[in-house]
Amino acid sequence: MKKFTVSQFLTAIVVVLTSFALYSCNNDGPDIPPVKLEDVKGNYRGRLITIQGNVKTEKIKDFKVKKDTITFAEFPIDEIVKTVVKDPVKAEAAIKAIGKVKYDLKFTSSVNASSNVVELVFVPKVLEIRIPVDGVIKKTEVQLMAKQKGFYVGLDGSLRFAIAAEKITVDGAVLAPYETINYNFPFCVKN
Repeated sequence: MKKFTVSQFLTAIVVVLTSFALYSCNNDGPDIPPVKLEDVKGNYRGRLITIQGNVKTEKIKDFKVKKDTITFAEFPIDEIVKTVVKDPVKAEAAIKAIGKVKYDLKFTSSVNASSNVVELVFVPKVLEIRIPVDGVIKKTEVQLMAKQKGFYVGLDGSLRFAIAAEKITVDGAVLAPYETINYNFPFCVKN
């Protein structure tokens, strides 16, 4: 009879200890507030990794996010110009002559509550650049695409996205051969 009572007592202790352990698991870590669509808005600074073929460059870029638009006051055009103008000296001169190129990247957003992120679906428009070379202006149109969604991560307040220059048209003719230029923003934070 004593064995039966001892085993019941041990079972009760195990149940109580398990309850405390499970309860403490529920309270681990800070409470993370749910993300809202408005959280995406702000001024950002982030790393831009540009890849074209085997060539990879990294820069720090600033941009602004409004309700449905990412605005670049200075879109990175170096690779585009160097693709259109093959002579490196003339390409650098053209980049300086062009100066800053503003670009607005439109998007629609939705909250993914289970992942605590705001998902961004991009609707890029054609980027138009007038490239001066040898006294002539080359009307260049760059077709930008977004193959995947962008994300504003509520946990760390970062914005992550990527776009690609899929096709370049110069004076109405499609540039060929052409290697896609990928613009990756893996981690951008508000400044």
